[in-house]
Amino acid sequence: MAVVNQYKFAGIDNSTSGAALTPLGSGIPAVNETIVIKSILVKSAGTPTVTIANNSITAIKSAQLTANTTTELLTQPLIVEGGKSFTVQASTSDSFDVAISYLNIKKEVTT
Repeated sequence: MAVVNQYKFAGIDNSTSGAALTPLGSGIPAVNETIVIKSILVKSAGTPTVTIANNSITAIKSAQLTANTTTELLTQPLIVEGGKSFTVQASTSDSFDVAISYLNIKKEVTT
């Protein structure tokens, strides 16, 4: 079994919805993946609060944003295990952008 490390960036320009966002695609990494999130940058046109959930457990609750200012939400890396969900949600439907830098550790079967 080979392990492949991929450094990635995911961004979402969300202009209308206050719904939960899944910046890692479906929001659920494959079972053979482990995601190490290094940075979560957010910017909003308004002043919503942001909640980050990792496998339905709130990792960051109600981080307050300042309008038109980019804010880093993480002070330490956040691990998302394969098969677990990851969502970002704003409290309002203001224009809201999220940018995530992460390491995807993928275990691949080689023959």
